[in-house]
Amino acid sequence: MQRKSLTLVLYFVPIVAMIGLIPVIANDYALAAVYVAFIAGLMLIKSEKNDWAALIFGLIGITISEYIFISTGVETFTRNSLFGIMPLWMPLLWAYAFVTIKRSLRVLDR
Repeated sequence: MQRKSLTLVLYFVPIVAMIGLIPVIANDYALAAVYVAFIAGLMLIKSEKNDWAALIFGLIGITISEYIFISTGVETFTRNSLFGIMPLWMPLLWAYAFVTIKRSLRVLDR
């Protein structure tokens, strides 16, 4: 159980780091570039079965979902570099979160 816990913590550290960069890097394009580099590096270091599928599914799915959600007026962003309504980096963060969730569920299934 201790090994599972450590693995789960290690999976979530990159997400926490990425979220921590949001107030530090004010330029959405620069932050998106950092996220792309971060994700590419993490996927090159370790790639599990269906990671790329989860990443692409998360990227497309969350972009469409957030667009619809934000279009209803329920949620708004002051940083709106993607389609004029949301931050460019947000779908990238969510896409990697999908990978992390997939990996975490696999660890919990063992």
